[in-house]
Amino acid sequence: MRNRAGIETRERILEATRTLLSERGLEGTTVKAICEVAGILAGSFYNLFDSKEQVVLSVVAEAIAAVDPDGPGPESVAELVEAYVRFVTEEQTLARVYLAVAVSKGLQDPEMARRVLRHHEQRVERFRRALAAEGLGEPEASLRAEAVAATLEGYALHALLDPGFDLAAHALRLVNETVGA
Repeated sequence: MRNRAGIETRERILEATRTLLSERGLEGTTVKAICEVAGILAGSFYNLFDSKEQVVLSVVAEAIAAVDPDGPGPESVAELVEAYVRFVTEEQTLARVYLAVAVSKGLQDPEMARRVLRHHEQRVERFRRALAAEGLGEPEASLRAEAVAATLEGYALHALLDPGFDLAAHALRLVNETVGA
């Protein structure tokens, strides 16, 4: 029973953090605000997390997992792009957190920069493998993989800032140009 309560409290803290990050950004997300939104006391927060940074990193880890879900078997460029588009369109709060942390915290915090860069490199490597599986040789597969990842991040930013931006259509065109070129 205690473990169940701890799990439920942890999820309330994570949900409150997601909400606050989306609405107020990193600076407006404080432990006090997280506790208020989650409906808990600070002691409950500190029983589960050491700091605001730790809970933010937990939310970011969820965002990263959502960007690159582990799927069975080989992934095509189209499947990888579709997963990214689904993440941005269906999980807008996490997408905002991911992009905000990647840019603001990544530029200020060397540990966060290392994590964001490692994640980016893993995504690029997945695109490189997919492009190689579709018959593209090196070094072209590596160059295109980096371009696809960077383009998707730009499209995601555009979509989050402009609700009228058709992310899916742009991403489909990107896939067709990348694989078919």
